[in-house]
Amino acid sequence: MSQQTNWNQVYDDTIRWIREAGNEIVSSFTTSFNIESKSNPNDLVTDIDKQTEKFFIEKIKGTYPTHRIMGEEGFGDEIEDLDGVIWFLDPIDGTMNFVHQQTNFAISIGIYEDGIGKMAFIYDVTKDELYHCKKGSGVYLNEERIRPLKQTNLSESLLAINATWVTENHRIDPRTFSPLLKKIRGTRSYGSAAIEMAYVAAGRLDGYVSLRLAPWDFAAGKLLIEEAGGVCTTVDNKEIDLLDKNTIFVGTQLFHTQVQKDYIQPALDQNFYLRAPSTK
Repeated sequence: MSQQTNWNQVYDDTIRWIREAGNEIVSSFTTSFNIESKSNPNDLVTDIDKQTEKFFIEKIKGTYPTHRIMGEEGFGDEIEDLDGVIWFLDPIDGTMNFVHQQTNFAISIGIYEDGIGKMAFIYDVTKDELYHCKKGSGVYLNEERIRPLKQTNLSESLLAINATWVTENHRIDPRTFSPLLKKIRGTRSYGSAAIEMAYVAAGRLDGYVSLRLAPWDFAAGKLLIEEAGGVCTTVDNKEIDLLDKNTIFVGTQLFHTQVQKDYIQPALDQNFYLRAPSTK
């Protein structure tokens, strides 16, 4: 498949399509759009999400008919294996932010071949910040190459984390991360997995942890972080499954190692987790 794929052309096409889609999304701010709930009242989808996914599918299938697509809104292919070229597509990651704030949302595309990441794109639409990479060629923010990640001590680190991790819930005991939050410099929560993972790759955050992300949520961010020299695993330090939901923990090498050793593993040893932490 790699001999049949002109990856430079794929790269250029994807950037062009992302910017075109981003312009259309921004244009929608002045119009009304329909909002629906999916799995629960907080799991939102708009007709803009659906239109954007259909736009990409039409472009991808029209240009690369042998490629397959796993898209959040379900207009792509049924993906049960990692054979060939697969596009992991989230047309609007952070739909709640899109609905409520019209900022802090992103287009996220990760392209993999036989399970290996080839290129990744996360476009923060309203800030006009496109994080992108080809495997082995470094990470870029728009036209500027991002510097290698700095290794920062916990006391000087920023972690992106949702309040769920430190409040009572049926998945994880808040005692796992509460002590860590007293050690690090601060926390952030932007409401978009793609943006938060892009920020780790760019050195704006030192780590990010999130419950049960789908492949289209993390595929692009995973490749960006690894290309920048960071680490991406499940929260219990296992390999991420590209075909399933994962509870993930990503960060710089030093941050990831320290948190795994001093906070997550002790929590596992003491059975703080109420369910299997990796996925369900």
